[in-house]
Amino acid sequence: MTSSLYSGRSYKAVVTFLLALLLTSCEDDSKNRFQGYAEGEYVYVATSVAGRLDKLMVSRGQTVETNAPLFELEHENETAEVEQAKAQLEDLETGKRKPELDVLRDQLAQAVTTANLSATQLARDEEQYKVNAISKAQLDTSRSTYSSAKAHVDELRNQLKTGELPARDKQIRAAEAALAQAKWRLSQKSAHATQAALVFDTLFVEGEWVPASTPIVSLLPPANIKVRFFVPEETMGKLKAGQAVTIHCDGCAKEVAAHITYISPESEFTPPVIYSNETRSKLVFLIEARPKVEDATLLHPGQPVEVRVNE
Repeated sequence: MTSSLYSGRSYKAVVTFLLALLLTSCEDDSKNRFQGYAEGEYVYVATSVAGRLDKLMVSRGQTVETNAPLFELEHENETAEVEQAKAQLEDLETGKRKPELDVLRDQLAQAVTTANLSATQLARDEEQYKVNAISKAQLDTSRSTYSSAKAHVDELRNQLKTGELPARDKQIRAAEAALAQAKWRLSQKSAHATQAALVFDTLFVEGEWVPASTPIVSLLPPANIKVRFFVPEETMGKLKAGQAVTIHCDGCAKEVAAHITYISPESEFTPPVIYSNETRSKLVFLIEARPKVEDATLLHPGQPVEVRVNE
C-alpha cells in the first residue's frame, strides 16, 4: 500500500515537472517571436523626357524578365534626328559626293587644256620676240596668261585632292557627338526592365500625355521584398546583423528563412499597424530582415507575419 502511494506521488511529481518544463519552454520561445509585416521597395520606371504614351507592353500583376520592354512614347522626331545625324556623319567620312567630284575633274581638264594652249602661245611669242616680230608688252601678256592658267590648274588639282579626302577629324568628332546625342534622346522614349520583377502597377494608359520624369510603371523585384518587425529594448542586445530568423505567415506554403539586414538605433512607439492594447504604449526598435530571393515571392507587401529569432 505504501509502495503504491509512493509510486503515485512520484508519477505526479514527474508530470508536474514536465508541465513546468513545457510551460517554461513555451514562455522562452514566445520571447523570441515578434509581430511584423512584409514590405516592398518599388522601382518606379520613368523617362527624362515628356511624350504621348504610344505602347504599354506590360500589365499589372505580370512577371517580366531582365531587358523586357515596358513602354514606348511617341518618337517620330527623335528617329528622324538619328537618321539625319547618321547621314551627316557618313557624308563627312566619305568626302564630297561623286557628282561634285566629276564637276571638279571636268574643270581641271579644261584648265589643263587652257594651260597647254597658253604654254604653246608663250613659246611661239618668245621666238617671235627674238626676231623683233612682237613687242615686249605682248610677250609679257603671254607670260602672264600662261602663269594664270598654270595657277588655275594647280588650284583645281588641290580642290580635287581635298574633295576626295574625308572631312577633318574635328568635324567628324562633332558629327559623332551629334549622332550619340540623337540616339540618347531616342532611347529616352522607351524603357526596359533592368531586372526580373513583378509589375506591381501601371500608372498611365496608352494615348495619355506623360510629363517628363513621371513614373509610368512600378516594379517589385523579389530582392526588394523585406520584413519589418519590432522588438523591445531588452531583446536588442541579442540581435545582430546577419542573424538568422524564420518568418511565418498565414497562407504561406512554408516558413521562410531570412537574415537581419538592419537594426534601428532609435526606439519608437509600437506602430499602429501591429499594436494591441497591451503594447501600444511600449517603446520598440525596428528590425528589418530579407529572405532569399527564391523565397521572397512567398511574401506580399502589407502581409502580417510572425518572426522567430533563431538562437
